[in-house]
Amino acid sequence: MDYDAAKVDDVILALLYLNVVEAGRSWKGFDWDSLNRLHERGLISNPKSKAKSVELSDEGARLAEEAFRKHFSKAE
Repeated sequence: MDYDAAKVDDVILALLYLNVVEAGRSWKGFDWDSLNRLHERGLISNPKSKAKSVELSDEGARLAEEAFRKHFSKAE
């Protein structure tokens, strides 16, 4: 199936925001291709490490919060 990888990356970024724990780190249990693209854009740390989490950059955290609100907030 063809899909819009940018839209998938946006939702994964939003889900990373949902799972943020201490110091901007989030569990990395998502599609590796998307995580690699997010890393290439400078939004998260390198997912190809032994760590079970990635760190969101300042820009990544900002965009993750925006994406989370866009996709998952309740209408006011």
